[in-house]
Order: sequence, then C-alpha cells, then structure tokens
Amino acid sequence: MTKHEQILSYIESLAVGQKISVRKVAKDLSVSEGTAYRAIKDAGQIGLVATIDRVGTVRIEKKSREQIEQLTFGEIVKIIDGQVLGGRNGLIKTLTKFAIGAMEIEDVVKYLSTHTLLIVGNRKDVQLAALKRGSAVLITGGFSTSAEIIKYADEHDLPILSSNYDTYLVANIINRAMYNQRIRKEILVVEDIVKSVKEETVVFDNMKLADYKEKARATGHSRFPVIDENWKLVGIITSKEIIKMEEYDTLAQFMTKSPINVQLSTTVANCAHMMIWEGIELLPVTTTSKKLIGVITRKDVLTAMQLLSRQPQVGETINDQIARHINITNQGIQVQTTPLLTNQYGTLSKAVFVAIIEETVRYEMRKLKKLEVMIESLNIIYIKTVQIESEIDVHYDMLDVGRNFAKLEVTMSSDGHHVAKAMIICQMLD
Repeated sequence: MTKHEQILSYIESLAVGQKISVRKVAKDLSVSEGTAYRAIKDAGQIGLVATIDRVGTVRIEKKSREQIEQLTFGEIVKIIDGQVLGGRNGLIKTLTKFAIGAMEIEDVVKYLSTHTLLIVGNRKDVQLAALKRGSAVLITGGFSTSAEIIKYADEHDLPILSSNYDTYLVANIINRAMYNQRIRKEILVVEDIVKSVKEETVVFDNMKLADYKEKARATGHSRFPVIDENWKLVGIITSKEIIKMEEYDTLAQFMTKSPINVQLSTTVANCAHMMIWEGIELLPVTTTSKKLIGVITRKDVLTAMQLLSRQPQVGETINDQIARHINITNQGIQVQTTPLLTNQYGTLSKAVFVAIIEETVRYEMRKLKKLEVMIESLNIIYIKTVQIESEIDVHYDMLDVGRNFAKLEVTMSSDGHHVAKAMIICQMLD
C-alpha cells in the first residue's frame, strides 16, 4: 500500500465530525506534509472530508449513490448566499426535507424532525421550538436571532442560518438544488456497473506466456489488465500481443503500456465513447493513484445504457422537456413551437434546434439499424426564424452508413419554407 493510500485509509477510519489537519496527519503517519496535503485534498474530492469556515477540515460521512440527492447544511449556505449564526459543527449533516413556518407554533412542530430545515422569519419562539425537535433553522429576510437560541444551536450542533432573500425565493432555490441533485443521481457512472477484480482475473507484469495461457483457459478471457506487485495498473495484454512471445518472455515486455483507464466517477456515456472511438473491449477502473479496483466491458456499458433508457426518470432535464413537444408518427416528425421553446424575441431558440436533432436522430437510426447512436459532429445552418405557435417538420436523408459511423443531413421546414439545415456525423454503439 502506498503512502497516499495509507493516508486515505487512515482518514476513512476516523469518526465522522473529527477534525483533520495536515500537520497532525503527517506526524501520525510519518509522512511529509506535502504528501498529507495531497491525500487530504483527494479525500475531499471523493467525499470523505469537507472544509468548513472557522471550523477547519472535518471527517464527513461519504454519500452513497442512494444519498446523492441529499444536500448538507453547509451546501445550503453556499446555495442561498447565507451566513451561519450558530451550530457550525452541524453543517456536515444532511437534510432530507424542508418546511416553511407560516402557521401557528403548535401546527409547525408537526412537520419538524431531525434532518429537516425549517424556513422561517423573525419568529424566535418557532426558531427555538424547531431546534428542540432536532431541526435546523433558516431565517429569511436578513433577520438575526437571540443569544439564547444561538447558544442552544452551538450546544446541540444544529445549524441556524440566515439569508437576505425572502421565504418564497429561498424555498425555490433549495427546491431547484435538490431537483438538480436528483437528476445527477440518475446519470450512470462507472461506480454503478464496475466489476471488482480478483487475482484470477488479472495478470502480473512478471508472469510468463504459460501463466497467461493458464489464466485464459481458466477464465475464457483473452484480455487482462497487467498489474505490478502493488496492484498498480501498468498495462493491458491481449491475444494479439502474446503471438510474438516466447516461453521465457515476461508480459511486461509485450503488454500495451499506459493503457486507457477510467475512475469510479466517470460517466458510462463517456466510457461508451472511448470504447467505440478507440476500438477497445475492456476498460480498467483505477483509483487516483492508478491502483486497479475493477474492470468494465463493452457489454456492461451497452447493457447499462439500454436498461437506463427503459427506466422512468424522476427529474426532467431540458432535453426531456423539449422531447415532450416532439410528435413522431409514420408520416414524419413534427415539433410544436410553444412559449417554453422560444427566446426573448418570441422565436424558436437556437439551443432547441440542436436538442430536437439530438432527440430525433436516435429514432431515425433505430429504424435503420436498431442501434444506439452518439453524435460526434453537428454543423447547423439557420435559414429563417420560427415564430411562436408554428409547427416544424423534421426530415432526415441518409448520406453514408458504415459499421461504426453514419452521415446524415437533416432539413427543418415550417409553413413550406426551410428554416434550418444540418449535417450530422454520429457513432453507432453496437
């Protein structure tokens, strides 16, 4: 285990809420302060620690994929441009819901519990009642609170925040932030599909040809990640490379060095792009220090993308909203220009033209080859503006189709006149 990995393991073993300093980590593990600083910075990127103003760096609970839509109170402070009046040590806690204190105190308390944020004005009785039930408090309108309430918040590590925005605006900002987190959760990443590696599914750089053949016979695989004694990824070996090997040669002499690899946070769509573009079947998954932790295959990536396309989505992206205005029938593709799709001049937004192409080109390619596609190049010419409440007809002409790529020309018309033309080059994910 490298020093970097030792520090990460040490940080992970600390209790949630414990303070961490570069000097203390360096002293406890007998490493340089530079090494400790880099490891703590990486720990922050993977969600093990967080830096809180006037508190310092503390160990936090790492969010799982199921918890990713939950925001911490510290993140709320940044979102609303607020300030912390008390309970700073509780900023690392997460909230699962928020409530607005716009009723009598005996009714407000019915909605309060731990992991709740109460949004309220300068009603000190409601603020204190919320804290006593384990809820954090956000005071709107730029108001402050009493020393008694701040003292209680500090003693129980319950954040009490203040914002200059009014209650309605604050609620909208927080709701949008939670909505964005929910959409982020739905984006598939490597962590969702990775297969952990075992010793029988990898080869070491000092192995010989006979060792490779034995592994291939036992597993039925022809591609293996090559690692050193510390499980650090050093190469990839396939059946193409071993053709040139003799019995006494080592795999390190013939492997492909510095192979393409991904990390747990890489999106599955990005992996699909790399696999098609580079013509590879297997991607090693590594840590930031290049230690091998798993592999994904082209089959894993395509299966995951197909399953995702069949799942109901919780949050709508901009493309989802535009897709609802697209009507695909046997007669063709029509788009209704509603106010949502227009710009400040009342004409169809340029970004909507691109989104329409993105959403409809997949339909055209599935008709032809029943394959998923990824747009590689898109050149669009805008000929005329499209007014609100107009209807657009979208027509595709297939110019060239190969095994992995296709070239298409798209024409958009409204009221018998061409309004836009585009040339598309797309990859086909087989």
